[in-house]
Amino acid sequence: MSEAGKGHLAMLGFAAIVAGSFPFGAMVGPYIDPVVLNAVRFAVAAVAMWMLVLLSGQGAKGVSRAPWRYFALAGLFAIYFVTMFEGLKTAEPVSMAAVFTLNPLLTAIFGWFVVRQVTTARMALAIVVGGLGALWVIFRGDPALAMKFEIGHGERIYFWGCIAHALYSPLLRKLNRGEPALAFVASILTAGAVILGVYAFGDIVNTDWAAMPAIVWWVILYTAIVATGVTFLILRYATLRLPSAKVMAYTYLVPSCVILWQLALGQGVPAAMVLPGVALTVISLLMLLKDEGH
Repeated sequence: MSEAGKGHLAMLGFAAIVAGSFPFGAMVGPYIDPVVLNAVRFAVAAVAMWMLVLLSGQGAKGVSRAPWRYFALAGLFAIYFVTMFEGLKTAEPVSMAAVFTLNPLLTAIFGWFVVRQVTTARMALAIVVGGLGALWVIFRGDPALAMKFEIGHGERIYFWGCIAHALYSPLLRKLNRGEPALAFVASILTAGAVILGVYAFGDIVNTDWAAMPAIVWWVILYTAIVATGVTFLILRYATLRLPSAKVMAYTYLVPSCVILWQLALGQGVPAAMVLPGVALTVISLLMLLKDEGH
């Protein structure tokens, strides 16, 4: 398999993992503050990743250079994760996933400004198609809501997080200096734990952890180990093999994966009116992934 092919395979896993965060996040919203949850998940993920660094024998050569890079990248992901869990308090998981599919457009814009990556005409068309699909889902296929441009409170909060997430991919490409992958990710997670730990220190101390239901701890483990540590590695792996816009094209699969997660968790499916929008996002993904080398 080519290096680009490996990048595409990695991003398929990314879409499935990210999608699981939406229904799980909705389940724990009533029990724990989003900032507190994410401070703990970053700390757990950082410890797990540093243990993996030690076990792998990759080392951490060069990681100590310019530590401000890790705080810049971690700050973007901290914003993203906090706004996601905050938005899930009032928004449906599929609707939130649709907002996430606006990321390729944002990433293509940031990709040009940060690393001068050019978006071709086909990629631009695919991004437009995916954006229309996202808007269809966000407005639940209701023209009246679209005309009024009535976007829910949760979706509005999450959109700001998606802006931060879109900036992460091209900025990682610019700031990466060839450090070992595991140590690089572990450093970002450590910086994220510091940022959120300092910001939410009082709330973390005052949280009644003993009273938390089991689902909160399971979601912390899933989001820390899988949805944080593993996806950080996937993004770094794929970003170094694919253009940023194509990396983020896999976000178009997330609404479909969310529906599969909801079925698996017995949470039902969204209204039929949103399914054409989901279909548009899948078409957009196929357009973006079409080989442009010829």
